[in-house]
Amino acid sequence: MLDNGVYTTNNWRRPNTNESNLRLHAVHELIKEIELGGDESIIKFSKRYDGFVPEHIELMPFESYGLEDKLAEAIQAAAKRIETFCKFQKESLADRSFSDDTGSYGYCYQAIKRIGAYIPGGRFPLISTALMTLIPAKVAGCEERVACSPSDHPAILAAASLAGATSFIKIGGVQAVSAMALGFQSISPVQMIVGPGNQYVNAAKQYFQSQLAIDVPAGPSELLILAGEEANLEWIVKDMAAQAEHDPQAHSVFVTDNQALLGEVYRSLKADEYLWSLFVRDQICLVSANDPQDMIQFSDEFAPEHLLLADTRIESKQLTSYGAIFIGDNSAVAFGDYCSGPNHTLPTMGTAKYSSGLNVASFLKVQTIQQVTDKGRQILAPIADALAEAEQLVWHKRSIEVRSC
Repeated sequence: MLDNGVYTTNNWRRPNTNESNLRLHAVHELIKEIELGGDESIIKFSKRYDGFVPEHIELMPFESYGLEDKLAEAIQAAAKRIETFCKFQKESLADRSFSDDTGSYGYCYQAIKRIGAYIPGGRFPLISTALMTLIPAKVAGCEERVACSPSDHPAILAAASLAGATSFIKIGGVQAVSAMALGFQSISPVQMIVGPGNQYVNAAKQYFQSQLAIDVPAGPSELLILAGEEANLEWIVKDMAAQAEHDPQAHSVFVTDNQALLGEVYRSLKADEYLWSLFVRDQICLVSANDPQDMIQFSDEFAPEHLLLADTRIESKQLTSYGAIFIGDNSAVAFGDYCSGPNHTLPTMGTAKYSSGLNVASFLKVQTIQQVTDKGRQILAPIADALAEAEQLVWHKRSIEVRSC
């Protein structure tokens, strides 16, 4: 770190936000008790931690919730854009096959039958989470789409209804994840759980990961900005503050090789009490790079959840590791959070190096198909026979031999 609190690309490190073993142990012990006690334990923990008994809520048509016109129109517009993008994704996911002189071979996509979506509560209704988790599942063709939330705010219920939830349970936390994974009252166990949540929800999802699919392990939200001299600093400073709004552990990292630009951002932060407090707490970090190549290397090593590219010297194709990229000043991450179309459930904590954000394909299984002809079994038999003999698998060899003539 430099004297003024600015980092270099060599010494900035992502904050350590690993969950303590004690916390994970507590979550696991709670789930084990639920596994033994079933519905009664889920109800007990819901009353203890959320202060209410879980409630199955029958969803009504979107228009029935009486939302203020401006909000209702915004939810409908956002839902339409998200659904359009999901359908665009699905168009490329076509079943395919080919034939050769041994038979026909291919693959097909099959939707996961039952999925669960966790919609956090909190101070404000997380309307966008309902849209982003349920709409791609509906477009994928998942038959049962269970929504769970500790909030029964009318906007949450309206959004869940519009997004295609087939059932809704007012329940939160670890007990909500357990209810979806193990089944609860009339709800059968789901085969996939998606949606963000706090560290306890995240730990619960990971606990069940050996039994069902989850989207991505969720860490604190993060934004990396690569900026050149043409970047609109007023907009970018607001983008960084917006990211910090998600969570006290969320962080925004501004990287540039332009020292004058770095100084301007630093002075903007110092001139505002709130922004300066974010800087002091490392929720906003400034990083000095040597050149554009150093910025690219830093970005790919960081593998951010959100990447804002505001430097015309760098092309997006030069960057390989990120959850979602936002190209140019106009592309505010907040648009992606709400309504531009692509999903906002993205990999964090560097997992973008090897994983993807939530999308229609997340809810689909890829299944292979093969049909060997009479001629084909005679062509394949000698190949398979030689391999079975080398591996000394006797019954494999016998299974092949009876088909070799």
